[in-house]
Amino acid sequence: MCDPAKTLSSPNSPRSDAYRGWLFKWTNYLKGYQRRWFVLSNGLLSYYRTQAEMAHTCRGTIQLATALIEVGDPCHLVLNSGGRSYYLKASSEGECQRWIAALQLAKANAIHMLHQSDDSGDEGPVSQTDRTLAQGALKTLASKLDDLGTCNELIGKHGVALQRSLSELEELQAPNDSGDKVKAVNERATLFRITCNAMVNACRDFLELAELQSRRWQRALQYEREQRHHLEETIEQLAKQHNSLERAWRESPNTHTGDGEVDASDEDEDTEFFDAMEDSPAFITVTAADHNHRSTVQTMQIIDMPKGHRNRIPDKPNYSLNLWSIMKNCIGKELSKIPMPVNFNEPLSMLQRLTEDLEYSELLDRAAQCTSSQEQLCLVAAFSVSSYSTTVHRTAKPFNPLLGETYELDRLEEYGYRSVCEQVSHHPPAAAHYVTSQRGWSLWQDITIDSKFRGKYLSIMPLGSIHLQFHSSGNHYVWSKVTSTVHNIIVGKLWIDQSGDIKIFNRRTKDTCHLKFSPYSYFSRDVPRKVTGVVMDIEDKAHYILSGTWDDKMEYAKIVESNRGCGGTDTKQKTVYQTLPPKLLWKKYPLPENAENMHYFSSLALTLNESEEGVAPTDSRLRPDQRLMEAGLWDEANTQKQRLEERQRHDRRRREAQAALALGEGREDESCLPLWFEKRSDPESGESSYVYRGGYWECKESQDWSQCPRIF
Repeated sequence: MCDPAKTLSSPNSPRSDAYRGWLFKWTNYLKGYQRRWFVLSNGLLSYYRTQAEMAHTCRGTIQLATALIEVGDPCHLVLNSGGRSYYLKASSEGECQRWIAALQLAKANAIHMLHQSDDSGDEGPVSQTDRTLAQGALKTLASKLDDLGTCNELIGKHGVALQRSLSELEELQAPNDSGDKVKAVNERATLFRITCNAMVNACRDFLELAELQSRRWQRALQYEREQRHHLEETIEQLAKQHNSLERAWRESPNTHTGDGEVDASDEDEDTEFFDAMEDSPAFITVTAADHNHRSTVQTMQIIDMPKGHRNRIPDKPNYSLNLWSIMKNCIGKELSKIPMPVNFNEPLSMLQRLTEDLEYSELLDRAAQCTSSQEQLCLVAAFSVSSYSTTVHRTAKPFNPLLGETYELDRLEEYGYRSVCEQVSHHPPAAAHYVTSQRGWSLWQDITIDSKFRGKYLSIMPLGSIHLQFHSSGNHYVWSKVTSTVHNIIVGKLWIDQSGDIKIFNRRTKDTCHLKFSPYSYFSRDVPRKVTGVVMDIEDKAHYILSGTWDDKMEYAKIVESNRGCGGTDTKQKTVYQTLPPKLLWKKYPLPENAENMHYFSSLALTLNESEEGVAPTDSRLRPDQRLMEAGLWDEANTQKQRLEERQRHDRRRREAQAALALGEGREDESCLPLWFEKRSDPESGESSYVYRGGYWECKESQDWSQCPRIF
């Protein structure tokens, strides 16, 4: 059962390892105990699926120094470490006893090495004894410093007296008085010499004590550095192993399904085994065989950007920077509060990213012409999905807008709409957006970004609602955004995923559309980035099925018949929808040529930071760090970014002081109110949100920007 070439070393030995063999490890209730290859080395117990895996993939590591070893039934043992229990089983009772002895000795060695130091044993974690010693050393150093101060005063005093005696000796006229004067000089010189010796001795004592404590503190500091370095290496190794597993699953997904055991890693056995079942849609579609119905799949003509707008920006410089080196100290923090260089940004602000939702505004133009509210809802759903298509390669972070920053996009001549955004709050970061179109619709949204860095991935959760109203029918739709997740923060290529549910609700007709963005799963056979949905009326009767992917296209199919029954339990039977052949709702535009060197910007995104005359002085186009980054001058951009952030902190302190003063005087503070948006309560939901108060385009026409603050 155990490798014959195994040795155990004593606590004084530099190595406490070389014990390895097969044990059975409990995985989950579906697979029970599984055979694993265990290796005990340097106070760590690691396990692998096979001996061959030792070269590339470790399935888990247990630190014995902090682990609790429990003996259960014959042949069984339990290791508790880091809040997790590992249930192990040997092939025989004798083999189990040998493993227990090896583990206990390895744990003793690990604890011994943890507290061992070069000469005083002070390298371990700070204990109560260490704190007492440190406090005593500080008191002794303070006492020695007082002695040095006393000696210094005495040297000054005796030095002055000696100098005075020497002066008096030089001025002697009568020889009879010289004996007494010389005697006084000798006495004072002796006192000065004694005081100087005391000063030298006190300095030597202070120096020796300081050097001793310095060595001990240096050892303690070195220990902490090594521990931190070891922890970082462990995290990076785990991330690499996870990345290799993920790559293996992507390259050969078919080899992991079938009659045999699902070959998931031990780390995922308890958490992701059921992903394939939960990610399956709640309905099944069957296309009806209707020979009289011709599938008239609608295609969308690719529209080139109007003449006069730019179609390229300077290529992105090839700067290398380790994201993990910055993010590892920010686990659990909000993304907006993490100070990062522009190297991880793209040269657009969050306001411009919101405006980029209008990339496929022609979907809303088509929806405005619909006579059926349910067909109109299908187009609105396609529009809500299309806003994510530009993010598939866009893993960089947009610039956080400054408070009061604005962005306008005037496309009346080309597409019939005008858009204006304003940053209405800095912490939490919130932006308000309003669009009006001459083609029969208006859109507004108030979005607050909540983001968390979780170590291996980054989650961005947009909070707030999007409102869309069609002028002729009065149909008013409301929905919210899904969660975006950036993966492989530590190691590997960054990639982004969208997951969650969207419910689009028509307030006038009470029709709804339920969209599901399926998260990426190792075990799912579905296409990546899948989106499914169903359009229902007020009585929950389904009329249309939606399907596609958020990075490519969406289709819809009219339901002609529905029934329940496709296996499963009585409570979880899937609905089977019989539909007509699907039609195309939306298709993503191809990216511009050389997009991979231009931050993967779409045709619209390339024009968003284009200089324009007459915009407000708070417009994102005028932000200096963003413009320098777009030009490829990243060092200068970082300098400007730091300047703007420091100025923003200064302005925030000033506003807080003004708010406190206004509160003390019993009046309302208006220094922090947005310029173009105001907070109102929604009459139907009761929720407060920022809505456009008007006046922006009038000020632009008259070029009166006197109300705008100076933020850049």
